[in-house]
Amino acid sequence: MRPAVADSRILPVSRVATKPCSLPGLSGRQAMNRAALLLWMAVLSAMCACAPAVRRSGDLTAPPVLVETRPDAGLAERLAVRAMRDEEAVARAIDLSLEYVRTRKPEERPFGAGGPDVTWERVRESLKHLRAVLPGLKTDPGVLLRDFVWYEVAPGPLMTGYYEPEMDGSLVPHPGFPAPIYGLPRSLESVDLGAFHPRWKGQTLVYRVEQGQIRPFFTRREIDTEKRLADAPIAWTRSPVDVYFLQVQGSGRLRLPDGRVRHVLYAGKNGHEYVSLGKVLIGRGLVPGEEMSMQRIRRYLAGHPEQVEELLNANPSYVFFRLAEDGPFGAMGRALTPMVSMATDPAFLPLGSILAVDAVLPGRENGSAAFLGLAQDRGGAIKGSRLDLFCGAGQDAEFLAGHLQARSRVFLLLKK
Repeated sequence: MRPAVADSRILPVSRVATKPCSLPGLSGRQAMNRAALLLWMAVLSAMCACAPAVRRSGDLTAPPVLVETRPDAGLAERLAVRAMRDEEAVARAIDLSLEYVRTRKPEERPFGAGGPDVTWERVRESLKHLRAVLPGLKTDPGVLLRDFVWYEVAPGPLMTGYYEPEMDGSLVPHPGFPAPIYGLPRSLESVDLGAFHPRWKGQTLVYRVEQGQIRPFFTRREIDTEKRLADAPIAWTRSPVDVYFLQVQGSGRLRLPDGRVRHVLYAGKNGHEYVSLGKVLIGRGLVPGEEMSMQRIRRYLAGHPEQVEELLNANPSYVFFRLAEDGPFGAMGRALTPMVSMATDPAFLPLGSILAVDAVLPGRENGSAAFLGLAQDRGGAIKGSRLDLFCGAGQDAEFLAGHLQARSRVFLLLKK
């Protein structure tokens, strides 16, 4: 899962309560009763603080919308050519989306404000039909125009990329691998606010309990610098910079000293707002905006080791992991497919959505690329219409993910 994988709208307690909530008269051993009361008090605090924001006069920021349209035949042809080139991978990805969508209640409506008023059943039928017509796209790309309604994302979304980084590491303490990778802490608690009212659908409250009080979970500074986390790491790697970029990508591969490879997969996050390190470097005048990329950030940190801790701590968000033999997996719990799987904001483009993308990809011969994508992941920094393309693993994927940052034309496809 992308934190970026990885994730929905997670609220730290500090954003929904102005002061801690005391629970007098409860001992630490009254776990069940205390947990229930804590959850209810957290929800009540959130309800008090989550009143609708008042839009100020002159605010030109508008939420994205899906506008029904009809693209030209040339785009459909380009989509078909690319899909045929990777037909097996696209077919497999559609099947995985179908598995997930079949677990949704058919009558429920997955799209929020700005989207079409359709049910999960319509999304399922759209995936089934795309799977059926996929083999014939080579000779009849026009079926994409005849059989589907196209909704363009407006304004044109920003598309970025992520990948599965590879790094050396160890599952036991080792002098060559001093940087810890943490699993999901035992003290981290969360509650799905959407279970209490549709108004908070997709929002999760993350907290910890300290001496009978609800507290925000630890920030990056408290975890890495102040060592407030009591849990033992699940693995170690060479550098805190490697751990940081592992968190940004949401998953990775750990090469062990004996030659084995373990997948490091997203398990959760601390609930604090994500702050882009790239924006911090630009804002402080340390790296010009036109040079910004993941690779440029790495070069700056490598050249200024005395600033690494302070710069990384500028982002309070923290991601926790689990070890696995396979991966990576997206928010649907299914394997991600390179150059097909995309992270979206499920409140705008639900998991399982079929997307037609027309974008400029760095490092490509002619730059422009059109491809069929599927919403199969989500991320903490992926809000509104922003999209994140899973680029795979290896050096080419790292280059593409590190440099991809462009406005794109994106369409939602639903069967007529």
